[in-house]
Amino acid sequence: MPRRKLRVKAADSARINTELTELRSRLEIHTEWPEPVLAEAEEAAERPRLPEDDATELPLFTVDPPGSRDLDQAMHLTHRAGGGYRVYYAIADVAAFVRPGGAIDAEARRRVETLYFPDHRVPLHPTRISEDAASLLPGEPRPALLWQLDLDADGAVVLADLRRALVRSHRRLDYAAVERAVELGGADEQLALLATVGRLREEQERARGGISLPVPEQEVEETLHGYVLGYRAPGPADGWNAQISLLTGMAAAELMLDAGVGLLRTLPAAPAAAYERLRRIAAALDVDWPQALPYPELIRSLDPDVPLNAAFLNACTGLLRGAGYHAFDESCGLPAPAEPGHAALAAPYAHCTAPLRRLGDRFALEVCAAVAAGEDVPDWAREALPSVPELMAGGDRRAAEVERLCVDLVEAELLAGREGEDFSAVVVDVDEKRPGSGTVQLRDPAVRARCESPGAGAAAGATGGAAGPLPLGRVIDVRLTKADPATRTVRFAAV
Repeated sequence: MPRRKLRVKAADSARINTELTELRSRLEIHTEWPEPVLAEAEEAAERPRLPEDDATELPLFTVDPPGSRDLDQAMHLTHRAGGGYRVYYAIADVAAFVRPGGAIDAEARRRVETLYFPDHRVPLHPTRISEDAASLLPGEPRPALLWQLDLDADGAVVLADLRRALVRSHRRLDYAAVERAVELGGADEQLALLATVGRLREEQERARGGISLPVPEQEVEETLHGYVLGYRAPGPADGWNAQISLLTGMAAAELMLDAGVGLLRTLPAAPAAAYERLRRIAAALDVDWPQALPYPELIRSLDPDVPLNAAFLNACTGLLRGAGYHAFDESCGLPAPAEPGHAALAAPYAHCTAPLRRLGDRFALEVCAAVAAGEDVPDWAREALPSVPELMAGGDRRAAEVERLCVDLVEAELLAGREGEDFSAVVVDVDEKRPGSGTVQLRDPAVRARCESPGAGAAAGATGGAAGPLPLGRVIDVRLTKADPATRTVRFAAV
């Protein structure tokens, strides 16, 4: 889909900021920190638990969006003697700053994960820790969980090890800079290796039957000139960086499964009926899906910039429903899942690479560190494991709600006062029970909203009534019928 952006006037930004503040209040999201939390954070920042091993000479680098300060990961890649590759992956050691049962720990369990509003970030941990003392900022020595992941020449794992170490990031990069360097042929050895290993891991994913959906997402960003609302699809550097994170998460999952204790991120396989529905949608969209072609290979063959393909990829996101966390501790009678895999990755997997922004990662990392060192898992981590899945599920729901409400608000503000205007849009979803109702994605501005075909509203209680079906995957003209910032509602009607 097109990723054209529309700027909001500065005057409108002020009004949106006010509405976002009111939204945080309504959702009871606290942006301030209790004094005991701030005091404990200051003390922890001054006196963190430091590891004995010193790996500060390892030339690590980070890859993050521009302006980010909560840097969870840094990496270094090298060739192995005799062939293959070695990946060092350092992850911020949040447990070095958070006292079990202390004020920061309690507040983090209330917040669960960092929330992102267009005008404000509500962090999981106080910024003295998350954007300063624990963040892997360049030039600063930091306590970290340092993974060593040895790969063969094809990118398959032959060794995974983990230790606590003091590290120092030597440089900070963003995705665009990495892509430019690789595409223009000016990449140094580290960036060239990131591209090489990333591509090899993508091939490993292909061989496993895993898949990453290249679905463009709506993105709201505040700039000096107001807000920008656009579509963003992950680029090659996003994919390479993600593959290193996925590699680490899969190694962590295997480590914990072998030890019989840990926290997994699981996704059950979609039922056969879901794939049958996708085949019907593919036929309706003229997406060629030969019976013998596996689903992951089909996805890799599609260009998301083609409207018909974008509509099909949007429908594929339904296969990702059901993801969750599973804690297990076989020594206490809490069994590992019978099916421990993550269906999209086609492998067991654990969230463990973003402890500054996600509560569960701290516990998973603590288990992994103890197991790798041949030590007992600390009581505080072991005792908390059974409660973490429910905490994370609640945090995920709240984060999804925040994202949806923020996008809805900005969309309504962008379009307010333009009722009656016509726009070009792609039909990306159709209600199976009411084919006259569905979702359209505008080409300009970057808005997704509900749409009705003529007569669909009157036919709400019927199976079709006078409403004609929306043409899934087709480009149509739609008319804006409602844009209400107060209710964060945008609605269209097919012309």
